Amino acid sequence: MSIRHIATTLAPKAIGPYSQGVVANGFVYTAGQCPFHETTGDIVGTDIQTQTAQSLKNLKAVVEAGGSSFRSVIKTTVFLKDMNHFAKMNEVYAKAFADTSFPPARSAVEVARLPKDVLVEIECVAMVEKNANI
Repeated sequence: MSIRHIATTLAPKAIGPYSQGVVANGFVYTAGQCPFHETTGDIVGTDIQTQTAQSLKNLKAVVEAGGSSFRSVIKTTVFLKDMNHFAKMNEVYAKAFADTSFPPARSAVEVARLPKDVLVEIECVAMVEKNANI
């Protein structure tokens, strides 16, 4: 079994003892990505749409660093501070996966609290793409 740690400067550094992502046996497993700026670590945006877009930008960077793309994401989990934000989050999320053959499977749950009190965190599992240069 091969396991590789993912570390990219195009997404925020991990703020704890974990990896941005891991590649194992042909799959990319990401840590949850929050709406933090990739270099400053500051929260990007105060509304759910802006925070979702930044979280997805960070997620995409980790997935791509793992040798995959949003076309190969098979499962996502969305953690929301408030389920009342679901529809607005979903609009931004749908655009991010609009160019895929099919949307990935997804779970969305409301949680009591997220890091730095952000509104959303998103994680995923993707297949490593055959032509990945990693």
